[in-house]
Amino acid sequence: MADKLIIFDTTLRDGEQSPGASMTRDEKLRIARQLERLRVDVIEAGFAASSNGDFEAVQAIANAIKDSTVCSLSRANDRDISRAAEALKGANSGRIHTFIATSPLHMEKKLRMTPEQVLEQAKQSVRFARNLVADVEFSPEDGYRSDMDFLCQVLEAVIAEGATTINVPDTVGYAVPELYGQFIKTLRERIPNSDKAIWSVHCHNDLGMAVANSLAGVKLGGARQVECTINGLGERAGNCSLEEIVMAVKTRKDYFGLEMNIDPVHIVAASRMVSQTTGFVVQPNKAVVGANAFAHASGIHQDGVLKARDTYEIMRAEDVGWSNNKIVLGKLSGRNAFKQRLQELGVMLESESELNAAFTRFKELADRKSEIFDEDILALVSEESVTQDKEQYAFVSLTQHSETGERPQASIVFTVSGKEVHGKSDGNGPVDASLKAIESIVDSGAEMVLYSVNAISGSTESQGEVTVRLQNSGRVVNGVGADPDIIVASAKAYLSALNKLQSKADRVAAQG
Repeated sequence: MADKLIIFDTTLRDGEQSPGASMTRDEKLRIARQLERLRVDVIEAGFAASSNGDFEAVQAIANAIKDSTVCSLSRANDRDISRAAEALKGANSGRIHTFIATSPLHMEKKLRMTPEQVLEQAKQSVRFARNLVADVEFSPEDGYRSDMDFLCQVLEAVIAEGATTINVPDTVGYAVPELYGQFIKTLRERIPNSDKAIWSVHCHNDLGMAVANSLAGVKLGGARQVECTINGLGERAGNCSLEEIVMAVKTRKDYFGLEMNIDPVHIVAASRMVSQTTGFVVQPNKAVVGANAFAHASGIHQDGVLKARDTYEIMRAEDVGWSNNKIVLGKLSGRNAFKQRLQELGVMLESESELNAAFTRFKELADRKSEIFDEDILALVSEESVTQDKEQYAFVSLTQHSETGERPQASIVFTVSGKEVHGKSDGNGPVDASLKAIESIVDSGAEMVLYSVNAISGSTESQGEVTVRLQNSGRVVNGVGADPDIIVASAKAYLSALNKLQSKADRVAAQG
């Protein structure tokens, strides 16, 4: 009987720490449901003590998710741990993940604590958490750069206090595979009670080795949990990529000999949902979920694949959720066909009213373009879910005029707290004019740090998906908008970002 590898997804916590990737409660809940369909073992839903918004998101996910363990991060103090436990009360299976830094650099410069103080706080935090929940994970932050003797002492102590999972993070992406695998192996061999806990790896991608390091921790070190994110989302260069870990272990089962609960057919839907929610576009050559992951341009490769797929394909596109039948619906399609396609794409709407609203938007889009792609459907459902929230700003209409040699003009109508307002401006181009027309009313003072356009599907009829990243008073947020008219999509994205800037909930930076 093969060993089981536990997949711990932290898209909603560590992934959300990417500048501009913060999500609303409803967005987090939607992604959590997709992770549950993917059969992720553990969903780290957030950091409950960091803000009221994050607490509510963890609580909502804990109440809604039935088949996955729901986890909340907490620092090693009673307040954070109590807050996490409160948020997890409704969970079928809940886990508290507590952490404290153990490297000399972090203890001295960040915590300003002695090793003895850190050891005592680690023990007390696990003991306190263990009295509140049965499932406690402990992480020594910057564990890979910690002194081996001290780290062994801390981990032995927290296992004795009841920690059920020990996670050893490469917090800054400094590790290399062989050394990291040996590091985990040495810890397990030197700690007398190491067999009382499941060992976990959490690697960052600063040197592009997060997946390789995680797999080395599993194969060489004996770890049986991998912490990862959809699309490798995460701060700096990101985290270990879930889809790459899963398909590496599945494709090379001959080498790893491990079983997983994951149903990989939902991977692509999860990837698209996270990308469209956060505005972080997946690069075309990204393994497994990139647009080119199963494309063959070389004539030799094409010839080989036509004769036998396994000449150049080591896994099947349909096994991870890619569909060859992309053009599925049009303006004559009915509500049941639309609902069926949503289910095939892994989208589950909460109520009939949400389904009806999404179908109405689908029919409006179908009147404007003849072919509706899967990507179009996901985009309109994502946009519909955002507009269901009580947002301060909402798009109504836009007109713009531009011609060679003349300065473009734009006029926009949008609502502010339900009341229609009108803005006008000129600009260097139609997009610039449209966004300046919004600012003529809003006067947000925000700085745009990113403007990105992505074609949702591959034709001139394609919807454009625009990401706008704004920064104001230290806050960085993303707004995403989709529309066949790229100017309208830009205005929607800008208003979406302004709505997110209205949320003043503070976030406490944390990383395990």
